[in-house]
Amino acid sequence: MALFPLFVELDGLDILIVGGGQVAKRKALSLAEYGALVRLVAPKFCRELEEDGRFRLTRRGFLESDLEGASLVISATGDRELNRCVSLLCRERGLPVNVVDEPADCSFIFPALLRRGALSAGITTGGTSPTAAAWARDRLDEALPQGMESMLDWLGARRGEIKRRVPDITRRSGLFARLFALCRSLGRAPDEAEFAAFMEAEDER
Repeated sequence: MALFPLFVELDGLDILIVGGGQVAKRKALSLAEYGALVRLVAPKFCRELEEDGRFRLTRRGFLESDLEGASLVISATGDRELNRCVSLLCRERGLPVNVVDEPADCSFIFPALLRRGALSAGITTGGTSPTAAAWARDRLDEALPQGMESMLDWLGARRGEIKRRVPDITRRSGLFARLFALCRSLGRAPDEAEFAAFMEAEDER
């Protein structure tokens, strides 16, 4: 079954990862990039987690009380029975849970992630083939123009000004499309003279 993609604000959210190995590390690093407050519970942790000061590490086995305060849970222990136990406890509490490599125990799937500044893409095959999802992500990454991050930053900074100058929604939508096309043709954000010339041409349309 295809899954609906839903993008969630993670900044400042308490996220629990049960597990301390390489898989748990990859999940923690990805979530921290989006501003989540990640804590991990495991009897032991890989060196990279031990050395990364962004994460709160609790060195012991998982307890049900660890779920208190969590907004989202990932179980990546390598112990199938423990992972399933975490999943059941989360579902009882209505907590979103992901169990690594066990789609049936998940209420959400951790996608193959692509981030270019403000642009984020998550690709999933519903757990049928993470390899295929990663392949599709890499093809998308290759298709994006160079300088995408700076283009998006510039477009975001100009958005309010353009909305004030062009109140008509239909016209504004076309303008934004043409402005993004200009960025792609230049391979960068326009400078002030280029932007002024663009807006002058738009005023004459």
